[in-house]
Amino acid sequence: MKNLAIARRYAKALLLIGKEDGQTNTYREELGTFAKLIEREKSLEQVLNNPLYDAEGRKKVLTGVIDKMEMSQTMATFLHFLFDKGRIGFLGSISEFFQKFADELKGVARASLVSAAELSTETVDKIRSALSKRTGKDIILEVEQDPELIGGIVTRIGDLVLDGSVRTQLLNMRESLKRGERV
Repeated sequence: MKNLAIARRYAKALLLIGKEDGQTNTYREELGTFAKLIEREKSLEQVLNNPLYDAEGRKKVLTGVIDKMEMSQTMATFLHFLFDKGRIGFLGSISEFFQKFADELKGVARASLVSAAELSTETVDKIRSALSKRTGKDIILEVEQDPELIGGIVTRIGDLVLDGSVRTQLLNMRESLKRGERV
């Protein structure tokens, strides 16, 4: 839990810098790309986080990656700061919080939509519109298929879950029957 508080604090600090200089979207992209690289390349993650390697050597590797990726000066400074403070290992969580905060700043919410069958573009647009009305935010909708749902859809926006799947309805019905309730 403490790690999440630390990650949240660093993400908020970077967001404040982004708001000040108008570069929030640039930082979002750079931080997200760097975090994905670290997640994908486990050897790079090891080099940056493992104290058995020389600190100066690790910092040179970080600088080399930053230079190759042609990151902004602010992001380079931020990443070096994380490294110097021993917080580079929190980069994935910092990136997640930053993405969430940047979305809130823009009035955007991310949602997932899981359906049993493929949905038409028109249906997805109607669902996006309904979710947008309900939340008062623009919705970025990630659509997936899961045949185990049998039918219906499940939508998640943050902590809110709207479950209209046949599978869940059948499970609820079974539980009601077990308790002897009328269905």
